[in-house]
Amino acid sequence: MILFRKTGANLALIALCCLVTGATEWLGAAEPLPGVEDGFSFPTSDWPWWRGPWRNGTAPADQDPPTQFGEEENILWRTPVPGRGHGSPTMVGDRIFLATADEDSGAQYLLCFDRHTGERRWMTTVHPHGGMAKNKRSTMASSTPACDGQHVFIAFPNNGAIIASALDLDGDIVWRRKVSDYVVHQGYGASPALYRHMVIVVADNKGGGALVAFDRTTGDVVWRRERPATPNYPTPTLVHAGGRDQLIMVGCDQIVSYNPSTGETLWETPGATTECVTSTLTDGTHVYSTGGYPKNHMAAVRADGNPETVWENGLRVYVPSLVIRDGYLYGVLDAGIAMCWKADTGKEMWKARLGGNYSASPVLVGDRIYACSEQGDVHIYRARPDRFEALSRNHLGDEVFATPTIVGGRIYHRVAYWNGPAVRREELICIAAP
Repeated sequence: MILFRKTGANLALIALCCLVTGATEWLGAAEPLPGVEDGFSFPTSDWPWWRGPWRNGTAPADQDPPTQFGEEENILWRTPVPGRGHGSPTMVGDRIFLATADEDSGAQYLLCFDRHTGERRWMTTVHPHGGMAKNKRSTMASSTPACDGQHVFIAFPNNGAIIASALDLDGDIVWRRKVSDYVVHQGYGASPALYRHMVIVVADNKGGGALVAFDRTTGDVVWRRERPATPNYPTPTLVHAGGRDQLIMVGCDQIVSYNPSTGETLWETPGATTECVTSTLTDGTHVYSTGGYPKNHMAAVRADGNPETVWENGLRVYVPSLVIRDGYLYGVLDAGIAMCWKADTGKEMWKARLGGNYSASPVLVGDRIYACSEQGDVHIYRARPDRFEALSRNHLGDEVFATPTIVGGRIYHRVAYWNGPAVRREELICIAAP
Protein backbone atom coordinates (compact mmCIF):
# COMPACT_ATOMS: atom_id res chain seq x y z
CA MET A 1 0.00 0.00 0.00
CA ILE A 2 1.10 3.55 -0.74
CA LEU A 3 0.02 6.65 1.15
CA PHE A 4 0.08 10.06 -0.57
CA ARG A 5 -0.54 13.33 1.23
CA LYS A 6 -0.68 17.02 0.32
CA THR A 7 -0.94 19.69 2.98
CA GLY A 8 -0.65 23.47 3.40
CA ALA A 9 -2.51 25.69 0.97
CA ASN A 10 -3.30 22.83 -1.36
CA LEU A 11 -6.40 20.67 -1.13
CA ALA A 12 -5.55 17.93 1.38
CA LEU A 13 -5.82 14.48 -0.09
CA ILE A 14 -5.23 11.05 1.30
CA ALA A 15 -5.25 8.43 -1.38
CA LEU A 16 -4.76 4.76 -0.69
CA CYS A 17 -3.52 2.16 -3.11
CA CYS A 18 -3.06 -1.53 -2.38
CA LEU A 19 -1.80 -4.51 -4.29
CA VAL A 20 -4.56 -6.99 -5.02
CA THR A 21 -3.57 -10.28 -6.71
CA GLY A 22 -0.50 -8.66 -8.20
CA ALA A 23 -2.29 -5.64 -9.65
CA THR A 24 -2.67 -2.13 -8.29
CA GLU A 25 -6.21 -1.16 -7.34
CA TRP A 26 -7.17 2.45 -6.64
CA LEU A 27 -9.43 2.42 -3.62
CA GLY A 28 -10.17 6.13 -3.48
CA ALA A 29 -11.42 6.11 0.14
CA ALA A 30 -10.12 9.09 2.06
CA GLU A 31 -10.79 11.53 4.82
CA PRO A 32 -10.04 14.93 3.23
CA LEU A 33 -7.73 16.09 6.02
CA PRO A 34 -3.94 16.01 6.39
CA GLY A 35 -2.84 12.58 7.60
CA VAL A 36 -0.54 11.70 10.46
CA GLU A 37 2.87 10.60 9.19
CA ASP A 38 2.96 7.68 11.59
CA GLY A 39 4.76 5.14 9.44
CA PHE A 40 1.73 2.84 9.11
CA SER A 41 -0.11 1.79 5.99
CA PHE A 42 -3.24 -0.35 6.12
CA PRO A 43 -5.80 -1.36 3.50
CA THR A 44 -9.22 0.22 3.82
CA SER A 45 -10.53 -3.16 4.97
CA ASP A 46 -8.66 -2.78 8.30
CA TRP A 47 -9.58 -0.89 11.47
CA PRO A 48 -6.30 -1.03 13.41
CA TRP A 49 -7.04 1.05 16.52
CA TRP A 50 -9.56 3.18 18.43
CA ARG A 51 -11.68 5.42 16.16
CA GLY A 52 -10.35 3.84 12.96
CA PRO A 53 -7.48 4.44 10.55
CA TRP A 54 -7.66 8.26 10.76
CA ARG A 55 -8.28 8.21 14.54
CA ASN A 56 -11.33 10.45 14.15
CA GLY A 57 -14.31 8.11 13.87
CA THR A 58 -14.31 8.31 10.06
CA ALA A 59 -14.68 4.98 8.28
CA PRO A 60 -13.42 4.41 4.73
CA ALA A 61 -15.95 5.79 2.28
CA ASP A 62 -15.55 3.01 -0.31
CA GLN A 63 -18.23 0.88 1.37
CA ASP A 64 -21.97 0.68 1.75
CA PRO A 65 -22.80 -0.83 5.16
CA PRO A 66 -26.43 -1.72 5.88
CA THR A 67 -28.85 0.96 7.01
CA GLN A 68 -31.53 -1.59 7.92
CA PHE A 69 -30.85 -4.37 10.43
CA GLY A 70 -32.19 -5.96 13.58
CA GLU A 71 -31.99 -9.07 15.73
CA GLU A 72 -33.07 -11.25 12.80
CA GLU A 73 -32.30 -8.98 9.84
CA ASN A 74 -28.96 -8.69 7.99
CA ILE A 75 -27.01 -10.58 10.67
CA LEU A 76 -24.11 -12.49 9.08
CA TRP A 77 -22.90 -14.05 12.34
CA ARG A 78 -23.00 -13.57 16.09
CA THR A 79 -20.63 -15.05 18.65
CA PRO A 80 -20.61 -15.02 22.46
CA VAL A 81 -18.10 -12.81 24.28
CA PRO A 82 -17.21 -14.08 27.75
CA GLY A 83 -17.04 -11.59 30.58
CA ARG A 84 -17.72 -7.88 30.23
CA GLY A 85 -16.07 -4.94 28.51
CA HIS A 86 -16.79 -1.68 26.74
CA GLY A 87 -13.86 -1.68 24.31
CA SER A 88 -14.48 -1.78 20.57
CA PRO A 89 -13.37 -4.41 18.04
CA THR A 90 -10.03 -3.87 16.30
CA MET A 91 -9.59 -5.47 12.90
CA VAL A 92 -6.40 -6.33 10.98
CA GLY A 93 -6.39 -8.87 8.18
CA ASP A 94 -8.72 -11.75 9.00
CA ARG A 95 -8.48 -11.22 12.77
CA ILE A 96 -10.70 -9.29 15.19
CA PHE A 97 -9.26 -8.35 18.60
CA LEU A 98 -11.38 -7.52 21.64
CA ALA A 99 -10.65 -6.99 25.34
CA THR A 100 -12.82 -8.42 28.11
CA ALA A 101 -12.74 -9.20 31.84
CA ASP A 102 -14.31 -11.48 34.42
CA GLU A 103 -15.89 -9.22 37.02
CA ASP A 104 -15.94 -11.96 39.68
CA SER A 105 -12.28 -13.01 39.50
CA GLY A 106 -10.80 -9.76 38.17
CA ALA A 107 -9.14 -11.64 35.30
CA GLN A 108 -8.51 -9.64 32.11
CA TYR A 109 -8.29 -11.18 28.68
CA LEU A 110 -7.60 -10.43 25.05
CA LEU A 111 -9.73 -12.33 22.54
CA CYS A 112 -9.15 -13.03 18.86
CA PHE A 113 -12.00 -13.94 16.48
CA ASP A 114 -12.11 -14.96 12.84
CA ARG A 115 -13.37 -12.01 10.85
CA HIS A 116 -15.34 -14.07 8.36
CA THR A 117 -17.08 -16.56 10.67
CA GLY A 118 -16.93 -15.08 14.17
CA GLU A 119 -15.25 -18.24 15.46
CA ARG A 120 -13.01 -17.57 18.45
CA ARG A 121 -9.39 -18.35 17.59
CA TRP A 122 -7.80 -17.77 20.98
CA MET A 123 -8.33 -16.23 24.39
CA THR A 124 -5.25 -15.10 26.32
CA THR A 125 -5.27 -14.35 30.02
CA VAL A 126 -3.29 -11.12 30.23
CA HIS A 127 -3.87 -10.80 33.99
CA PRO A 128 -5.35 -13.71 36.02
CA HIS A 129 -6.71 -11.35 38.71
CA GLY A 130 -6.50 -7.77 39.96
CA GLY A 131 -8.75 -5.99 37.45
CA MET A 132 -10.14 -2.63 38.65
CA ALA A 133 -13.38 -0.77 37.94
CA LYS A 134 -15.31 1.76 40.03
CA ASN A 135 -18.78 2.84 38.99
CA LYS A 136 -21.44 0.65 37.42
CA ARG A 137 -20.90 2.19 33.98
CA SER A 138 -17.21 1.28 33.85
CA THR A 139 -15.56 -2.09 33.31
CA MET A 140 -12.19 -3.74 33.82
CA ALA A 141 -11.82 -3.90 30.01
CA SER A 142 -12.98 -0.62 28.49
CA SER A 143 -9.91 -0.06 26.29
CA THR A 144 -9.75 -0.83 22.57
CA PRO A 145 -6.71 -2.81 21.37
CA ALA A 146 -4.30 -1.43 18.75
CA CYS A 147 -2.54 -3.62 16.19
CA ASP A 148 0.47 -2.89 13.97
CA GLY A 149 0.11 -6.08 11.92
CA GLN A 150 2.69 -7.96 14.00
CA HIS A 151 1.62 -7.33 17.58
CA VAL A 152 -1.56 -6.29 19.34
CA PHE A 153 -1.40 -3.87 22.27
CA ILE A 154 -3.77 -3.38 25.18
CA ALA A 155 -3.79 -1.45 28.49
CA PHE A 156 -5.61 -2.67 31.59
CA PRO A 157 -6.17 -1.17 35.07
CA ASN A 158 -4.77 -3.85 37.35
CA ASN A 159 -3.63 -4.09 40.99
CA GLY A 160 -3.30 -0.34 41.53
CA ALA A 161 -1.56 0.39 38.25
CA ILE A 162 -2.07 0.71 34.51
CA ILE A 163 -0.27 -2.12 32.73
CA ALA A 164 0.48 -2.06 28.99
CA SER A 165 0.92 -5.39 27.22
CA ALA A 166 1.99 -6.58 23.79
CA LEU A 167 0.90 -9.93 22.35
CA ASP A 168 1.77 -11.57 19.07
CA LEU A 169 -0.94 -12.50 16.59
CA ASP A 170 -1.13 -16.02 18.02
CA GLY A 171 -2.00 -14.67 21.46
CA ASP A 172 1.38 -15.15 23.18
CA ILE A 173 2.43 -12.34 25.53
CA VAL A 174 5.59 -10.62 24.27
CA TRP A 175 6.03 -8.03 27.02
CA ARG A 176 4.20 -6.31 29.89
CA ARG A 177 5.11 -2.90 31.33
CA LYS A 178 3.77 -0.69 34.12
CA VAL A 179 2.76 2.77 32.94
CA SER A 180 2.22 4.25 36.40
CA ASP A 181 0.35 3.75 39.64
CA TYR A 182 -3.37 4.32 39.25
CA VAL A 183 -5.97 5.52 41.75
CA VAL A 184 -9.27 4.43 40.26
CA HIS A 185 -11.90 7.19 40.34
CA GLN A 186 -14.61 6.30 37.80
CA GLY A 187 -12.76 3.69 35.77
CA TYR A 188 -10.19 3.44 32.98
CA GLY A 189 -10.93 3.49 29.27
CA ALA A 190 -7.98 5.05 27.43
CA SER A 191 -6.69 3.04 24.48
CA PRO A 192 -3.11 2.63 23.18
CA ALA A 193 -1.97 4.90 20.34
CA LEU A 194 0.61 3.75 17.78
CA TYR A 195 3.17 6.12 16.24
CA ARG A 196 6.20 5.00 14.22
CA HIS A 197 8.09 2.45 16.38
CA MET A 198 6.18 3.33 19.56
CA VAL A 199 3.00 2.48 21.44
CA ILE A 200 1.86 5.40 23.61
CA VAL A 201 -0.24 4.80 26.75
CA VAL A 202 -1.66 7.25 29.28
CA ALA A 203 -2.61 6.75 32.94
CA ASP A 204 -4.17 10.05 34.05
CA ASN A 205 -5.48 9.75 37.62
CA LYS A 206 -5.93 11.72 40.83
CA GLY A 207 -2.78 10.17 42.30
CA GLY A 208 -0.64 11.61 39.51
CA GLY A 209 -0.16 9.66 36.29
CA ALA A 210 2.08 9.44 33.27
CA LEU A 211 2.11 9.45 29.49
CA VAL A 212 4.62 6.88 28.26
CA ALA A 213 5.90 5.81 24.86
CA PHE A 214 7.19 2.23 24.71
CA ASP A 215 9.14 0.60 21.92
CA ARG A 216 6.60 -1.66 20.24
CA THR A 217 9.03 -4.56 19.84
CA THR A 218 10.93 -4.55 23.12
CA GLY A 219 8.71 -2.65 25.55
CA ASP A 220 11.61 -0.32 26.43
CA VAL A 221 10.63 3.22 27.45
CA VAL A 222 11.33 5.70 24.61
CA TRP A 223 10.05 8.74 26.51
CA ARG A 224 7.95 9.49 29.57
CA ARG A 225 6.02 12.56 30.76
CA GLU A 226 4.46 12.97 34.17
CA ARG A 227 0.83 14.14 34.14
CA PRO A 228 -1.26 16.28 36.57
CA ALA A 229 -2.82 14.61 39.60
CA THR A 230 -6.46 14.75 38.51
CA PRO A 231 -8.85 12.05 37.27
CA ASN A 232 -9.16 12.03 33.48
CA TYR A 233 -10.03 9.48 30.81
CA PRO A 234 -9.17 10.33 27.16
CA THR A 235 -7.04 8.32 24.78
CA PRO A 236 -3.86 10.06 23.55
CA THR A 237 -4.88 11.35 20.11
CA LEU A 238 -2.55 11.81 17.15
CA VAL A 239 -3.42 14.63 14.75
CA HIS A 240 -1.68 16.46 11.94
CA ALA A 241 -2.45 20.11 12.64
CA GLY A 242 -0.63 23.39 12.33
CA GLY A 243 1.64 21.74 9.74
CA ARG A 244 3.04 19.02 12.01
CA ASP A 245 2.17 15.81 13.81
CA GLN A 246 0.95 16.37 17.36
CA LEU A 247 -0.12 14.16 20.24
CA ILE A 248 -3.05 15.86 21.98
CA MET A 249 -4.20 15.27 25.54
CA VAL A 250 -7.30 17.06 26.84
CA GLY A 251 -8.52 17.27 30.42
CA CYS A 252 -6.73 17.94 33.73
CA ASP A 253 -7.84 21.57 33.19
CA GLN A 254 -5.72 21.94 30.07
CA ILE A 255 -5.11 20.99 26.48
CA VAL A 256 -1.53 19.91 25.85
CA SER A 257 0.20 19.17 22.58
CA TYR A 258 3.24 16.89 22.71
CA ASN A 259 5.78 16.00 20.05
CA PRO A 260 4.87 12.32 19.51
CA SER A 261 8.49 11.45 18.64
CA THR A 262 10.09 12.87 21.77
CA GLY A 263 7.36 13.70 24.29
CA GLU A 264 8.39 17.35 24.51
CA THR A 265 5.61 19.90 25.01
CA LEU A 266 4.77 21.82 21.85
CA TRP A 267 2.12 24.05 23.44
CA GLU A 268 -0.47 24.05 26.18
CA THR A 269 -3.53 26.08 27.15
CA PRO A 270 -6.19 26.00 29.89
CA GLY A 271 -8.90 25.39 27.27
CA ALA A 272 -10.43 22.26 28.82
CA THR A 273 -12.19 21.19 31.98
CA THR A 274 -10.88 18.75 34.63
CA GLU A 275 -12.42 15.47 33.50
CA CYS A 276 -12.74 14.61 29.82
CA VAL A 277 -13.51 11.34 28.07
CA THR A 278 -13.72 12.08 24.36
CA SER A 279 -10.93 11.81 21.81
CA THR A 280 -10.16 15.12 20.19
CA LEU A 281 -10.06 15.69 16.44
CA THR A 282 -8.83 18.38 14.06
CA ASP A 283 -9.62 20.22 10.85
CA GLY A 284 -5.89 20.86 10.36
CA THR A 285 -6.10 24.31 11.96
CA HIS A 286 -7.97 23.73 15.22
CA VAL A 287 -8.29 20.93 17.73
CA TYR A 288 -11.65 20.36 19.40
CA SER A 289 -12.10 19.58 23.08
CA THR A 290 -15.22 18.46 24.94
CA GLY A 291 -15.71 17.59 28.61
CA GLY A 292 -18.25 17.24 31.37
CA TYR A 293 -16.83 17.82 34.86
CA PRO A 294 -16.90 20.08 36.81
CA LYS A 295 -18.43 22.01 33.93
CA ASN A 296 -19.76 21.08 30.52
CA HIS A 297 -17.70 22.53 27.71
CA MET A 298 -16.94 22.25 24.02
CA ALA A 299 -14.15 24.36 22.53
CA ALA A 300 -12.00 24.97 19.47
CA VAL A 301 -8.33 25.84 20.07
CA ARG A 302 -5.76 26.94 17.51
CA ALA A 303 -3.17 24.23 16.93
CA ASP A 304 -0.31 26.24 15.38
CA GLY A 305 1.62 27.03 18.56
CA ASN A 306 -0.52 30.05 19.45
CA PRO A 307 -3.14 28.13 21.43
CA GLU A 308 -5.95 30.65 21.28
CA THR A 309 -9.43 29.47 22.25
CA VAL A 310 -11.40 30.40 19.14
CA TRP A 311 -14.87 29.52 20.44
CA GLU A 312 -16.49 27.71 23.34
CA ASN A 313 -19.94 26.66 24.50
CA GLY A 314 -21.45 24.92 27.54
CA LEU A 315 -22.93 21.80 25.93
CA ARG A 316 -22.47 18.35 27.49
CA VAL A 317 -20.69 16.19 24.94
CA TYR A 318 -18.90 14.35 27.73
CA VAL A 319 -18.52 10.72 26.58
CA PRO A 320 -19.29 10.37 22.83
CA SER A 321 -16.55 11.82 20.62
CA LEU A 322 -17.23 14.11 17.65
CA VAL A 323 -16.85 13.51 13.93
CA ILE A 324 -16.01 16.07 11.26
CA ARG A 325 -16.90 16.40 7.57
CA ASP A 326 -16.40 19.25 5.10
CA GLY A 327 -15.85 21.89 7.76
CA TYR A 328 -18.71 20.88 10.05
CA LEU A 329 -18.69 19.04 13.38
CA TYR A 330 -21.32 16.44 14.22
CA GLY A 331 -21.91 15.04 17.67
CA VAL A 332 -24.41 13.49 20.03
CA LEU A 333 -24.91 14.95 23.48
CA ASP A 334 -24.89 12.37 26.27
CA ALA A 335 -28.61 13.02 26.73
CA GLY A 336 -29.46 11.91 23.17
CA ILE A 337 -29.53 15.10 21.10
CA ALA A 338 -27.76 15.06 17.73
CA MET A 339 -26.19 18.37 16.73
CA CYS A 340 -24.17 20.04 14.00
CA TRP A 341 -21.81 23.02 14.32
CA LYS A 342 -19.69 25.02 11.89
CA ALA A 343 -16.19 23.93 12.86
CA ASP A 344 -14.35 27.24 12.53
CA THR A 345 -16.92 29.41 14.34
CA GLY A 346 -18.91 27.04 16.56
CA LYS A 347 -22.15 28.26 15.05
CA GLU A 348 -24.99 25.83 15.77
CA MET A 349 -26.52 24.60 12.51
CA TRP A 350 -29.23 22.26 13.82
CA LYS A 351 -30.18 19.88 16.60
CA ALA A 352 -32.57 16.92 16.78
CA ARG A 353 -33.62 14.68 19.62
CA LEU A 354 -32.73 11.01 19.12
CA GLY A 355 -33.75 9.80 22.57
CA GLY A 356 -31.90 7.58 25.00
CA ASN A 357 -28.47 8.08 26.58
CA TYR A 358 -25.19 7.87 24.69
CA SER A 359 -21.72 6.58 25.57
CA ALA A 360 -20.67 5.09 22.21
CA SER A 361 -19.17 7.52 19.73
CA PRO A 362 -20.78 8.14 16.33
CA VAL A 363 -19.08 6.71 13.23
CA LEU A 364 -19.01 8.60 9.93
CA VAL A 365 -19.27 6.58 6.69
CA GLY A 366 -19.34 8.82 3.61
CA ASP A 367 -22.22 11.20 4.32
CA ARG A 368 -23.89 8.90 6.86
CA ILE A 369 -23.56 8.95 10.63
CA TYR A 370 -24.18 5.84 12.73
CA ALA A 371 -24.96 6.68 16.38
CA CYS A 372 -25.79 4.01 18.96
CA SER A 373 -27.53 4.62 22.27
CA GLU A 374 -26.90 2.75 25.51
CA GLN A 375 -30.32 1.16 25.00
CA GLY A 376 -29.23 -0.42 21.68
CA ASP A 377 -30.95 1.95 19.23
CA VAL A 378 -28.76 2.71 16.21
CA HIS A 379 -29.78 5.95 14.51
CA ILE A 380 -28.49 6.57 10.99
CA TYR A 381 -28.70 10.09 9.60
CA ARG A 382 -27.04 12.34 7.03
CA ALA A 383 -23.92 14.38 7.73
CA ARG A 384 -25.32 17.53 6.19
CA PRO A 385 -25.16 21.02 7.71
CA ASP A 386 -28.43 22.47 6.42
CA ARG A 387 -30.85 20.18 8.29
CA PHE A 388 -31.24 16.91 10.19
CA GLU A 389 -32.15 14.07 7.83
CA ALA A 390 -32.96 10.75 9.48
CA LEU A 391 -32.37 7.63 7.39
CA SER A 392 -33.30 4.79 9.74
CA ARG A 393 -33.54 3.57 13.30
CA ASN A 394 -32.50 0.03 14.18
CA HIS A 395 -32.23 -1.94 17.38
CA LEU A 396 -29.75 -4.54 18.66
CA GLY A 397 -29.20 -5.68 22.23
CA ASP A 398 -30.40 -4.45 25.61
CA GLU A 399 -27.28 -2.47 26.56
CA VAL A 400 -24.54 -0.96 24.38
CA PHE A 401 -21.55 1.09 25.50
CA ALA A 402 -19.00 0.07 22.85
CA THR A 403 -18.55 2.04 19.63
CA PRO A 404 -19.18 -0.11 16.54
CA THR A 405 -16.48 -0.76 13.96
CA ILE A 406 -17.63 -0.20 10.36
CA VAL A 407 -15.33 -1.49 7.66
CA GLY A 408 -15.52 -3.59 4.50
CA GLY A 409 -19.22 -2.88 4.13
CA ARG A 410 -19.97 -4.55 7.47
CA ILE A 411 -20.75 -3.37 10.99
CA TYR A 412 -19.07 -5.16 13.90
CA HIS A 413 -21.03 -4.42 17.05
CA ARG A 414 -20.46 -5.40 20.70
CA VAL A 415 -23.80 -5.64 22.49
CA ALA A 416 -25.15 -7.02 25.76
CA TYR A 417 -28.38 -8.82 26.61
CA TRP A 418 -30.07 -9.25 29.97
CA ASN A 419 -31.68 -12.59 30.79
CA GLY A 420 -33.66 -11.38 33.75
CA PRO A 421 -32.34 -8.75 36.19
CA ALA A 422 -29.12 -10.57 37.12
CA VAL A 423 -27.80 -12.49 34.10
CA ARG A 424 -25.93 -10.45 31.52
CA ARG A 425 -24.28 -11.82 28.40
CA GLU A 426 -22.34 -10.16 25.62
CA GLU A 427 -22.14 -10.90 21.91
CA LEU A 428 -20.02 -9.68 19.03
CA ILE A 429 -22.30 -9.32 16.00
CA CYS A 430 -21.42 -8.90 12.33
CA ILE A 431 -24.05 -6.98 10.37
CA ALA A 432 -23.92 -7.33 6.60
CA ALA A 433 -26.19 -6.93 3.60
CA PRO A 434 -27.37 -10.17 1.96
